[in-house]
Amino acid sequence: MELIEVESSMIDAAGCDPESRALLVILNSGKSYRYTGVPKKVYEELLAAKSKGSYMKTFVIDAYPYYQGRRRQGK
Repeated sequence: MELIEVESSMIDAAGCDPESRALLVILNSGKSYRYTGVPKKVYEELLAAKSKGSYMKTFVIDAYPYYQGRRRQGK
């Protein structure tokens, strides 16, 4: 899965696997979250959103099941 770095006060990078419908989000704190069942359109809208944090809070967090990953090194 390719991660794309984004400009956000909340998110460092995000990536999506359209086959498995998994959305991986790396926060600026270094924490990572893998959301399941996420349509590719939601990922595309996240990348296009003016406020990626607000988009996450409105359309992703509490809307899809997730698993917290390991902290990213160097963060």
